Amino acid sequence: MALIEWDDSLSVNVKEIDAQHQKLVMAINELNEEMRLGKGQDALNKILKDLISYAATHFKTEETYFNKYGYPDTERHKKEHTDFVAKVSDVKERLENGKLFLSLEVMKFLSGWLRNHIKQADKKYSSFFNSKGLT
Repeated sequence: MALIEWDDSLSVNVKEIDAQHQKLVMAINELNEEMRLGKGQDALNKILKDLISYAATHFKTEETYFNKYGYPDTERHKKEHTDFVAKVSDVKERLENGKLFLSLEVMKFLSGWLRNHIKQADKKYSSFFNSKGLT
């Protein structure tokens, strides 16, 4: 069972960004499923590493558009990205050092952050980007 179901409430009406968000949803669901199936810590660490890497790629896409179009809330939005990367990097390091195990709490954080970030922060740029011709 998927931890996050993609639906229209998560769409920001920009195809490229929606596609990236869908990949992030799939990665979190994959990580959750592998954890649920009791996969080894090495397998989970690899998926988490891939998720962090893809999130960085996604954030770069958004931030490139922020700069290109002069999005007025750029600094606050970038800070959310930076804070997320720091938090997830800390989780990853603690997992690798055996100080933390992937748990329902970690999965709730990842899925909750993504869902809330899209529905609150990302939705704010949707009409702005659309007005610039980005669809």
